[in-house]
Amino acid sequence: MGREGSRFSGRREVAIGLGAYALYLGVRHVKMRCGARERAARNAERVVALEERLGIHVEPALQRAALRWRRPMAVVNVAYVTLNVGLTIGWLIRLFRRRDRDFHRFRRAALLCTLGAQPVFLLFPVAPPRTLEGFVDTIAEVSGFDLDGLVAEFYDPLAAMPSIHVAYAMVTASGIRATGGPWAQRLAPAYPPLVALVVIVTANHYVLDAVGGAALGRLALRAARLSA
Repeated sequence: MGREGSRFSGRREVAIGLGAYALYLGVRHVKMRCGARERAARNAERVVALEERLGIHVEPALQRAALRWRRPMAVVNVAYVTLNVGLTIGWLIRLFRRRDRDFHRFRRAALLCTLGAQPVFLLFPVAPPRTLEGFVDTIAEVSGFDLDGLVAEFYDPLAAMPSIHVAYAMVTASGIRATGGPWAQRLAPAYPPLVALVVIVTANHYVLDAVGGAALGRLALRAARLSA
């Protein structure tokens, strides 16, 4: 139990989590000091232009369809703000408390998602769709919560590409398929596409962001497995 117990150190896991979050905020701070807002706006236009050339710029149409149901959209807004990251952290905590041998692999994958996204966030800042004409900031308009207010100090508002939400969803779904019960394993494959739909209809990410997030999540899972 001594060696196994040493592998499951709560203090170490908290330190790792806080360190990753500190790096994330550090990247945000550097960008903001370097006037990233203008670059992020131009990059957002580039992403939209590329999607239009590829014929996949479907975000405005999806959002218009979703906004017909205001009450369900309020639930979707909550899911975007809290449930996605909360489920990833909650699942890892569950594995940790069970002393599951797969915990460290999936924690590494989640950490690699966070670390792997930072160079892109720094070098290619992208403003979310809700800042562009033709989109509705559903969290502000439907739920009355301003993501660009005081809470903006605690997250990076210019980090649309890749979608870290979708990357985390890929890791969580893989973890559920590996360690969950029968029903959870059957439902797990639907989780990343559902998260992608949520981040798109709330105008927080583009289709290409979701694709990039899925690719990041898959690469992180592979790297975590190889390093086990």
